[in-house]
Amino acid sequence: MKTLRWSGRYFAAAVLYGTFVAAGAAQAADAAQGYPSRPIRFIVPVAPGGGTDFAARLIAQKLSDKWGETVVTDNRLGATGLIGMELAAKAPPDGYTAIVFNIGHLMSAALAKNSAVDTDRDFAPVSLISTSTLILAVNPSVPVKSVTEFIEYAKTHPGTLNYASGGVGGTQHLAMVLLEREAGIQLTHVPYKGSGPGTLALLSGQVQAFITNILALNPYFKTGQLRPLAVANPKRNPLVPDVPTFAEAGYPKVQVNLWQGIMVPAHTPRAIVDKLARAVIEAVRSPDAAEQLARQGAEPAGTSPREFAEFLQNERSKWLTLAKDAHISLD
Repeated sequence: MKTLRWSGRYFAAAVLYGTFVAAGAAQAADAAQGYPSRPIRFIVPVAPGGGTDFAARLIAQKLSDKWGETVVTDNRLGATGLIGMELAAKAPPDGYTAIVFNIGHLMSAALAKNSAVDTDRDFAPVSLISTSTLILAVNPSVPVKSVTEFIEYAKTHPGTLNYASGGVGGTQHLAMVLLEREAGIQLTHVPYKGSGPGTLALLSGQVQAFITNILALNPYFKTGQLRPLAVANPKRNPLVPDVPTFAEAGYPKVQVNLWQGIMVPAHTPRAIVDKLARAVIEAVRSPDAAEQLARQGAEPAGTSPREFAEFLQNERSKWLTLAKDAHISLD
C-alpha cells in the first residue's frame, strides 16, 4: 500500500507539472501568434555602410514589409562591438530587440577578459543571414604574383611584410593568423578601426597585405592598384574567376567566411524565435534579396535556430582555439 500511496503522489505531481508545462506552451504560442504588435529594434554594433549594416537594413526592410510593423536599425559602436552586444543582452526577452552581428563580435565577447557578455548564456540564435568571400591582396610594391611567392617572400624577407585588419580578434586578423600558422611564416599585424582604413593603408603602401571582403577590393584589382592572390573559400569567386583558392595553392585549411547572423536575448519564447527565424529565412532567400546581397559580394544563407547554434559553436571553437594559441587578447 505504501508503494501505491507514493505512486499516487508522483502521479499527481506529474499531472500538475504537465498542466504547468502545457499552460506555458499555450502562453508562448499565443505570444507568437500576436507577434509582432509593435516596432522591432535591430541593434547593429558597427558603423553604417558595411556588410553587417547592409544585411541588417535589408532584413529590417523585408520584415517591415511582411509584418506591417516598423523594424528599425540602431547602430551602436564601441569596444569592438561589445557595447552593442551588452545592450542587446540586457534587453527584455520578448522578440522586440535583436542583434545583427558577425564573427568579429562573437570573438570580441569571447576574447575580452572583462566582457560582461557570454553569447551562450545571454543570447538565443535565430538565423545565419549571409556569407561573403575574403580575398588576400597585396600592394603592387610587393614583388609577388601568387600565394606561393608571397609565402616565399615572407620567409626570405622576415620582418618586412605588414598586414592590415579591421581590429584585433576580428575576421581579417584571425584569417591572417591562420595563414601564418599554416604556411609557417611571421608577419606584422597593424590593426585599424575598420575595413575602410585598412583598405586605404594597403592602397598607400603603409601595409603590404590585407585579407578582406572581395567587394571592397575588387575595384582596385581592375585598375591595377592592388594585386589579388587567393580567395579563402572552397571554390573560386565569379567576381575574380582567375584568382585561385588557398586550397589550390596548397593551403586547404585556410577557409574563412565573413558572415552575418541574428540573435535575440536569452529566454525569448521559442515560438517567437522560430517565427522570427522563418521570416528571416524567407527574406534572405527571396530573389531580390539574393540579388542585393550578390551586389555586396555576399550569398544568402538562412538557417534554423538549431543549425545556427551549431554553426556558432563550431566557429567559436575553431577561432578561439587559434586565438589562444596565438595569444590574441583584447585587453
